[in-house]
Amino acid sequence: MLSPEHRLRSTSLFGETVRRGRKKGSRTVVVYLYQGQFEGAGAGSVATVGGPRVGLVVSKAVGNAVARHAVSRRLRHTAGRIIADAGFRDVLRSDLSVVLRALPASADATSEELERDVRHALRRLLG
Repeated sequence: MLSPEHRLRSTSLFGETVRRGRKKGSRTVVVYLYQGQFEGAGAGSVATVGGPRVGLVVSKAVGNAVARHAVSRRLRHTAGRIIADAGFRDVLRSDLSVVLRALPASADATSEELERDVRHALRRLLG
């Protein structure tokens, strides 16, 4: 589970991360990574302490409400595991924002497949 200091909540910050960030995709997810200061509305209200902020986008293309909620839970759990991982702790700085956008294939993917795809995309973005 994601702790409150790691949640990306503001709509404007979501948009800025998706618009201005770099992205890498896989079969199940697209990972957007934005590093730097936010300039949009609400920029001054977000502290950059405690680690990277992660947001999720799970649209109706993924499936019905039950499928979307299941994918959201698995992605939140995956993000929490990656943030806690010692291998990523040094490179996931507090000024990073990450948006995980689920693709329709994520509804049929296992938690392990989702985590593998997110880790692979993050390595490509951070490497």
